[in-house]
Amino acid sequence: MGEWEGRLKVAVAAAPEKGKANKELTDFLAKRLGVKKSEVDVVRGATSPQKTIRVVGVSADAVRAALQPEQP
Repeated sequence: MGEWEGRLKVAVAAAPEKGKANKELTDFLAKRLGVKKSEVDVVRGATSPQKTIRVVGVSADAVRAALQPEQP
């Protein structure tokens, strides 16, 4: 969805229960960034809407570029 208050904002459809939303988020990020699912991890905020995600082998700039909102 873009950047919001200095953070990247990503929306997922999964309900925030039993880790479903976190799994959908990490799966989405892995696919979008071209890394293995095991290389994407929620390191802070597992039960919060604001999360800190670690992606192994990808720079912050590359993440921002890969997650730019798609233009209509």
